[in-house]
Amino acid sequence: MTENSATSIEVNGINVIAEDERKGKPSDLFMPWFAANISILAIPYGVWFLGFGISFWQATIAGVIGVIASFLLVGFSSLAGKVGSAPTMILSRAAFGVHGNALPSVIGYLILVGWEIVLVTLATKATNTVLGRLGWASGNVSLIVSFLIIAAIIVAAGILGFDAIMKVQTWITWATAILTVIYIALTIQHIDVAAVTAIPSGPFQAVLGALVLAITGFGLSWANSASDYSRYLPRSSSSVGVVGWTTFGASVAPIVLVIYGLFLAGSDPKLSEAVNLDPIGALTQILPLWFLIPFVIVAILGLVGGAVLDIYSSGLTLLALGLPVKRWQAAALDGVLMVIGTIYAVWVATNFIGPFQGFLITLGVPLAVWVGIFLADLMLRRQGYHDEALFDSRGIYGSVNWVAVTLMVVGSIIGWGLVTNTMADFTKWQGYLLGPLGGKEGAWAYSNLGVLVAILIGFFGYWILCGGRVRRQQ
Repeated sequence: MTENSATSIEVNGINVIAEDERKGKPSDLFMPWFAANISILAIPYGVWFLGFGISFWQATIAGVIGVIASFLLVGFSSLAGKVGSAPTMILSRAAFGVHGNALPSVIGYLILVGWEIVLVTLATKATNTVLGRLGWASGNVSLIVSFLIIAAIIVAAGILGFDAIMKVQTWITWATAILTVIYIALTIQHIDVAAVTAIPSGPFQAVLGALVLAITGFGLSWANSASDYSRYLPRSSSSVGVVGWTTFGASVAPIVLVIYGLFLAGSDPKLSEAVNLDPIGALTQILPLWFLIPFVIVAILGLVGGAVLDIYSSGLTLLALGLPVKRWQAAALDGVLMVIGTIYAVWVATNFIGPFQGFLITLGVPLAVWVGIFLADLMLRRQGYHDEALFDSRGIYGSVNWVAVTLMVVGSIIGWGLVTNTMADFTKWQGYLLGPLGGKEGAWAYSNLGVLVAILIGFFGYWILCGGRVRRQQ
């Protein structure tokens, strides 16, 4: 048995975890998923949901359903880790083939690195905003110092690995939970309930758009890394417990923060413009000066909690793609890409919300197809995975399952045709199938229906076309 601790570098990579190294219980999944999703970033989603032109109650329903549904996808994906004791993108080879799985792995990698850049960018900007309000520093010097410290923490945790991450996430959970409660207590006086409840209702399509944004912005982007944190569990662990603790841990904080964000956004229309430029820093405008330092701590810890899981999983995904390096080296390489991307986002880009939403929806569509395929394969595979075949293209899973690959390509093409992204230049080509539904300016234009269609194409397409393949393998 290989000994691991929070201060040593994890030696396991993409291998199946040995029987004598499996440990823990399903409730252990609460801490990492809670810490990764208690980020203050959930509050600005209230602004973005109301931006669809819907009422507080409509936005609340869309937000709650979207958050829970998205993290249920993560919970069910975590089951694969318990069953197969390997990272998500290794277990995905059973559906796509050992080499065919490169397609979803590339998409998953881009999403993980993209989120690393987003979270580090937000943490850096928020720290600089607070330091400026305090009069301590502002401009490039404070931006650079903030950026270097935040990046160093994330990269170090990613390199150390599983045990270090579980320990760090436990600390982050307690610190952010306490400080978030204090933040709510200090800002609740700014809520105008009458103004919030007076916001007029919008059409069903707009509510659907907010719901899809919640799905893509919260749980969907975690599904491709869910098994990375359940793979150490004994295979005898409760399946209900794995799904339940993952879903509960990941969704409880975002639900509270999204609803609170809706109250703040509905009470102060000026918040929307500030949030689009600096989503976290904008929230300091209603804070007393003495709480700004604790606010920076809670903001950074919440964002770091998510980025730590991202960099760990992106390193594993690189290994799944065949990069011939050790796990910690892959995490270090991801750290370099994260630094380069953040430099662009902080010092070059002029707007946040446009590229952010474009990134979420554009990569969210193919990821949604993959989620449908992965979960269908897991449900069909009643006898678990064949360990050796996951690493051998001559095994029962083969080199490429062209049906799964074709489903992902076709599902993505259809999905992109049914979403609209006009806030970022690189996404304006989407929505080419919306003509019968009123076009890119019609009622369905911003419902982002393509994400939901993509999940259904992946799930039912694989269930119908590959059910026999899975049964033969077993």
